[in-house]
Amino acid sequence: MKHLLKILDLEKEEILDLLNLADQLKYEQKNGIAHPHLAGKTLAMIFEKSSTRTRVSFEVGMFQLGGHPLFLSSNDLQIGRGEPTIDTARVLSRYCDGIMIRTFGQEEVEELAKYSQIPVINGLTDFAHPCQILADLLTIREYKGSFEGLKVCFIGDTNNMANSLIVGSLKLGMQFSLATPDKYQLHPEIAAFVADNPLFEQTSDVLAAASQADVVITDVWASMGDEGEAEQRKQDFAGFQINQAVMDVAKEDAIVLHCLPAHREEEITTEVFEKYADVIFDEAENRLHAQKAVLVKLMK
Repeated sequence: MKHLLKILDLEKEEILDLLNLADQLKYEQKNGIAHPHLAGKTLAMIFEKSSTRTRVSFEVGMFQLGGHPLFLSSNDLQIGRGEPTIDTARVLSRYCDGIMIRTFGQEEVEELAKYSQIPVINGLTDFAHPCQILADLLTIREYKGSFEGLKVCFIGDTNNMANSLIVGSLKLGMQFSLATPDKYQLHPEIAAFVADNPLFEQTSDVLAAASQADVVITDVWASMGDEGEAEQRKQDFAGFQINQAVMDVAKEDAIVLHCLPAHREEEITTEVFEKYADVIFDEAENRLHAQKAVLVKLMK
């Protein structure tokens, strides 16, 4: 593994290897065991989209690993004034030991990696959110013990979260049920990945999708960049909400995940969010541990 650009690029064994390393680093951090694997290393963090969890978790992660993070907004870089991505990649390769980028187009991350001489990590694009999905998988395994025989249900938009979660879940052998309005179809690359896979189903019937699910997940109806469609999406996704009726048809010991931020009473009710808040904030914390595993694997 040279870069982390999307979950599609990873084999099952690579995903498990990252999760196992995340477990180890989490244990060490919780028990006060120092692990300065990246002492003297520097991570350039490019943010073209705003962030809470991504920025804080990567900065804290690099600090705990003994390295140094550099926050770079598009306003701080010449890339924001038209410098080609390929030139930014080649310059940062001379100064830093790794690049994390949070941006819009997947093609920008792919181009950055193509011309970079150092590892590139996708902190989020409109197509993929691999770091979040590694945290989700880590959380699922913590609560369920293993992935064997589990059913994951995602309710909402066919966005970057759904794309990455579908791929990660299926690669680990879990059943995946996607509940989304009929007009919201899968990205062609994801549609090709799930084609003829008996573990995958897509439906507009929320209760059918959630039936006997072990894990129920959602995300905001309008992602960053979709704000202009917010009102239309509220109409389109009316009924595509995690509420008590949904949880009543899931397994009794099902867990709820949300990548945050959450819009209560839209994609999830306040009642359900607060009932599963401990799990959701364990998931948020696991961004730190999963990303530290990625940083160590790529930059050590």
